[in-house]
Amino acid sequence: MRAPRLYLITPLLEDPAAFLPDLDLALGAGDVAAVLLRLAAADERTLIARAKTVAAAAQRRDVAVLLDGHADLVLRAGADGAHLTGVDAFAAALALLKPERIAGAGGVRSRHDAMLAGETGADYVMFGEPPPSPPPHAGEGKSETKVGDRRPSLEETLDRLEWWAHLVEIPCVGYAASLDEVAALAHTGADFIALGDWIWTEPQGAAAVIAATAEQLA
Repeated sequence: MRAPRLYLITPLLEDPAAFLPDLDLALGAGDVAAVLLRLAAADERTLIARAKTVAAAAQRRDVAVLLDGHADLVLRAGADGAHLTGVDAFAAALALLKPERIAGAGGVRSRHDAMLAGETGADYVMFGEPPPSPPPHAGEGKSETKVGDRRPSLEETLDRLEWWAHLVEIPCVGYAASLDEVAALAHTGADFIALGDWIWTEPQGAAAVIAATAEQLA
């Protein structure tokens, strides 16, 4: 079984130029296939400029760059595709991406959601990532947490990855919330391991985390 490749997730970026040195070191530390670019809120022109900056740096290393959402900006930003969270958001964005660009599906909270995304035309399906952060002040005064509002447990994620990898040809991505989860995710047959934005705040640096991940996957 071939070792999975890495899929890096950036922090929310306001100043991509300042981020590029860390990104360049990270991309050279392991077999990175793609970068999911998360952009802090800004006007459209600023978002496109930020995306172009990161895309140019990553694509020089033959690493694909996907925007987190913003499917309408992919072409103008020179990105390779977009990652959409939730089946409805994915279906709504599909016409903006296919067939030239990558359409990735995340936020699948059931096997049914995953199959629906695959049947609709997903180029990959991601399992195990946390839900997007709510906007400030959203849900104030509410203490109830729905199942879809939390990250699936590692056991749930492993189960879904194994099921998908053995049943469906469309690639799957397993989200690792820490270095300790990488080996278990890799054993499921996942095609890619996504390293969350936690890698950029690790004391040893993102490149060291990626190198350690690569050793586990070798």
